[in-house]
Amino acid sequence: MTTIHRTLIQFFHWYTPGGGQLWGEVQARAPELARLGVTDVWLPPASKGASGAVSVGYDTYDLFDLGEFDQKGSVATKYGDRAGLERATAALREAGLRVLHDAVMNHKMGADDMERVRVQRVDAEDRRRIDPEIVEASAYTVFRFPGRGGRHSRFEWTAACFTGVDAIRDPDEAGIFRIVNEHGDEHWNREVDDEGGNFDYLMGADIEFRNPAVYEEMKYWGRWLGEQVACDGFRLDAAKHIPAWFIRDWVGHMRETHGQDIFVVAEYWNPDFDALATYIERTDRQLAVFDVALHHRFHDAARAGADFDLRTIFDGSLVASLPEHAVTIVDNHDTQPLQALESPVEAWFKPLAYALILLREQGVPCVFHPDLYGAEYEDTGADGQVHRVQMPAIEALPRLIEARQRFAHGPQSDHFDEPGCIGFVRHGTAEQPGCVVVLANGGEAGRDLTLGPEHAGEVWTDFLGHRQDEVVLDEQGRGVFRVNGGSVSVWVART
Repeated sequence: MTTIHRTLIQFFHWYTPGGGQLWGEVQARAPELARLGVTDVWLPPASKGASGAVSVGYDTYDLFDLGEFDQKGSVATKYGDRAGLERATAALREAGLRVLHDAVMNHKMGADDMERVRVQRVDAEDRRRIDPEIVEASAYTVFRFPGRGGRHSRFEWTAACFTGVDAIRDPDEAGIFRIVNEHGDEHWNREVDDEGGNFDYLMGADIEFRNPAVYEEMKYWGRWLGEQVACDGFRLDAAKHIPAWFIRDWVGHMRETHGQDIFVVAEYWNPDFDALATYIERTDRQLAVFDVALHHRFHDAARAGADFDLRTIFDGSLVASLPEHAVTIVDNHDTQPLQALESPVEAWFKPLAYALILLREQGVPCVFHPDLYGAEYEDTGADGQVHRVQMPAIEALPRLIEARQRFAHGPQSDHFDEPGCIGFVRHGTAEQPGCVVVLANGGEAGRDLTLGPEHAGEVWTDFLGHRQDEVVLDEQGRGVFRVNGGSVSVWVART
């Protein structure tokens, strides 16, 4: 039986060109992605953001506007109009690919109006410290979506739908302010990350999931989205700021609505394994989360070069302990240069990192669009200077994705006993071949491996083409599999 491994691609980055081009690119590249070995395509937020046609999508204004209504200065979003989205998702399905939508449910921005509210000032360093004084003020908490005129949903948002804001007027102040309403108690939502004491509040008008009307509206939106366009799963934005009990209920409802096999991955950006394990349990083990710790290991390994002990590359990672719930990444839109969580993996190390997520048994890998296609952009950095960034396409990446489907099969044995050169073997199955993967972060190296007498006399070559030599196995199936310095080789049997 042929095994098809789930392989995701994040088909955008923070600086994806605007002008409504992306949905067309998705449509055009769908057959190519399928041939390459990708199975799931994570699309950017498709809803209208507060900054309209230039919005990356995380400043969500109207979840029900998929580039259909004249709001925030445009009909189309940065990525295109609703018709383009429909064509793109249909093309993905036609190519046999699954569609993952980015669900931004933590907050809303770009309100249509202000209203009088009652708020309490909050210590930004410890959000559990809430000033008991209740202040009367005005805040941008009214969302009526006049450009949509009640199409798709007639729900209007007011202060009762939010837990907090980051600015008030009359008096004019900036900070963090907890909204006093009848739906919460005297605290923020529980079952969120404990950074800053309680990390319920992130930005904008923070959504109050304890309001029963809001709770039902968000479930309705998830149902509605899957009725409008192809939907096989979700990436959940800012999950560490949303109460786990709501995510548990929402994902369960999506499974009842869209099918039990939908794939859901949460962005719970925390490198601490215990925090992720707790979150997974609180959500009834219904979803995966991104392996933040592994990304940081890749970042550190790339910067340290030959001084990094490759034997420790998976230390503290989610994939090492809960692989069935791990989505492994090398980089994403937040870690790329000039972004909020900037911690990019240097280009020389990316082939090694991708080999470690694409060719092993554990985890579901996610490829980043610029690593496959390249990217070039400029933005202002933290130093106030404008920087031009070039992210080169990783030459070996298409072959690594292909190798995942063709050769990464069967049981796995690790050979992690040298600090500067590690390897692992995928032993294959009766129906599908295996491979030998060798990585080095210093000089040229090799691993002396015995695959078994059933492989006697076989000739093995580097599928990536990094090595031009061949390995001929002896009567015990033994050979020395070499790798160039600072490189990776994927050795496969010649057929």
